[in-house]
Amino acid sequence: PKTPGASPVSERKPLYYRHPMNPQVTSTTPAKDEMGMDYVAVYAEPSTSSVLPSQPGRILYYRHPMGAADTSPVPKKDEMGMDYLPVYEGELASTEQIQVSPEKIQKLGVKTETVVKRMLTRSIRALGSIQIDERRVHAVTPKFEGWVQRLYANATGQTVKRGQPLLEIYSPELMTAQEEYLIARQGQQALQQGSVQARDTAEHLTNNALQRLHYWDIAPAQLQRLQHHEKPLDTLPLLSPVNGVVLEKPAQEGMRFMPGELLFRIADLSSVWLIVEVFEQDIGGVSTGQVVQVLINAYPDKLFNGKVGFIYPTLATETRTVKVRIELPNGDGLLKPGLYGSAMLVTQGDKDAHLAAPDSAVIDSGTRQIVLLQRGQGQFEPRTVKLGLQADGYREVLGGLEAGDEVVTRANFLIDAESNLKSALDSFKNPVDGSDKVVPEVQQGGH
Repeated sequence: PKTPGASPVSERKPLYYRHPMNPQVTSTTPAKDEMGMDYVAVYAEPSTSSVLPSQPGRILYYRHPMGAADTSPVPKKDEMGMDYLPVYEGELASTEQIQVSPEKIQKLGVKTETVVKRMLTRSIRALGSIQIDERRVHAVTPKFEGWVQRLYANATGQTVKRGQPLLEIYSPELMTAQEEYLIARQGQQALQQGSVQARDTAEHLTNNALQRLHYWDIAPAQLQRLQHHEKPLDTLPLLSPVNGVVLEKPAQEGMRFMPGELLFRIADLSSVWLIVEVFEQDIGGVSTGQVVQVLINAYPDKLFNGKVGFIYPTLATETRTVKVRIELPNGDGLLKPGLYGSAMLVTQGDKDAHLAAPDSAVIDSGTRQIVLLQRGQGQFEPRTVKLGLQADGYREVLGGLEAGDEVVTRANFLIDAESNLKSALDSFKNPVDGSDKVVPEVQQGGH
């Protein structure tokens, strides 16, 4: 006999259809799985029943009628106009409740943790290598033609000081420029008692000749020698513009060079870069000026402090990473270009505490994220949650949980797997009992 007041299943409208072996896979229309089995129809509770249901507890929240990862503290409708379903406190008879025996809880090693508000700090580890600061690389190039008479910096990798002679050069152009300067200077001295116009002209010629020598990078000390000897110097030195290391040395004794030809490339290594690659999901937590701790593989017991100097504007599509430049002081010269290292960037979203659940409590089905709530007496409730920021083993909870909830952090996958198996078996039983719960129903024609 039918339960009085209960509508036949054929007259009731399904809420949705779910996979016969995996309740987490749903469809808005009748469908078959890959084995040809019909999806299970899930119906709303009957409007009336001969058995008066027990008084429900307080409403904890409202869940999406199609099982999407969305909850609401107040009644609302989804995008299709369907009402969100209330979830009551103490709904131990719900089909979503999972009963596990105490013996099995002990055997599985179930552990729980309380959901609380906490400050979310995030650690980002990125790998990279030491590189030369491009802004501290200097090229030594002459502005005139000449020959290398003698090399002082005669080896790549040699350390040089600012103002140190790198090589001695001979240049006919330079000899001519020196002679022009000396002639102009002598003329200026001879016209000290001449007319104002003559003195101005002589001074102008002298200054022009001197400026030409300055333009050709002749050091002030060499100009003083020139003025003292009052005759052109056969050779003149080219000096190092910075303290640094010789990276390249094309110059050789006896070679001829042309204007603009590279003779030396020198790098100042007192400050270097660590170029690291940060994954795209982490780049939002990196900002310029951020303090960074760096560990270099060559010095595992030593930490180096630096700061983020630049975030590169493009992403490498092959690795889905963005390059980040970290600036490191290198006064002792330990940080040699090419060394591998790792950077640890600690970020904090804001100054407010956020409700957070452990990462280990989250079961990600691919379409939604679920946690298992411990309800006591071996009862566990799967709860769909909305999650935000991930930080140091915790996930920010945007919906679905409240402070004080106990969530399973260990053996949750085993409990969930057992729940799915039971749901799949129950879907073949075709229950129609008139109780106030969601009823899964197998469609006719299934296997």
